[in-house]
Amino acid sequence: MPSAPALGTTRRRVAALVTAALLIPLAACGGSDDGAKDSGAKTGASASGAAGEVPAAKLTVLAAASLTDVFKTAGAAYEKKHPGTELAFSFAGSQELAAQVKQGAPADALVTADTKTMDGLKSDTGTPKVIAKNRLVIATGEGNPQKIESLKDLADTKVKVVLAASEVPVGRYSAQVLDAQNIKVKPVSEEPSVRAVLSKVELGEADAGIVYKTDAATATDKVDAIEIPDAQNAIADYPAATLKTSEHSEAAAAFVEWLSGAEAQKILRAAGFQQP
Repeated sequence: MPSAPALGTTRRRVAALVTAALLIPLAACGGSDDGAKDSGAKTGASASGAAGEVPAAKLTVLAAASLTDVFKTAGAAYEKKHPGTELAFSFAGSQELAAQVKQGAPADALVTADTKTMDGLKSDTGTPKVIAKNRLVIATGEGNPQKIESLKDLADTKVKVVLAASEVPVGRYSAQVLDAQNIKVKPVSEEPSVRAVLSKVELGEADAGIVYKTDAATATDKVDAIEIPDAQNAIADYPAATLKTSEHSEAAAAFVEWLSGAEAQKILRAAGFQQP
């Protein structure tokens, strides 16, 4: 029979072994939890960098003048959906925007009112994609005091007509439809953008002008829109592309892609633009 000291020593050893056996599973559980936390810290993403999320950035978008109203609405919708992203638009005639790009103006994306202008910037942009279409109408003063009914009425020398300059997309489209009908018009002025044409008619400085349907729709309280038959009309394409000089290429590409999505297309349709 073991002595009292030996028995005490044996009991202490057994207790130690039992304690160790109990602690091993707990340690394993604790290690697993810490490992998961470490893994989460390494693979999990913060709110600003979650997988698939657009990085926050302030983007400058050069856009055709005819997009002025609709892009303000679209921009607000995009910013709401992408917190931290801020859009700054610069609106002008497409030819002016192209000149800015060539001169190295700091910007992230470009949307023009024709493919010709965009095609001339292939070395400066990513691959463009048409996001909308538009068509022409004749804008007259409210109530159409000159009783203009069709394109041929614009040839009347008593009617003061204003057109966009030939280098402006809407100016080229206007010349295209007039030439196709063999109609000679002597405009009282040639403007640098479609909004400038519309403004002349709104202010009564011209009796009529050829503008996009969507532009006339923004001033229904000041101008009337005379439809041009499909057979005599021209369709304007609006391509969008990122700029290679952008310092926020990922965010710019995300915005350009969004313009072709359901939300943006719904906004464009509501403003009168046609499906691309």
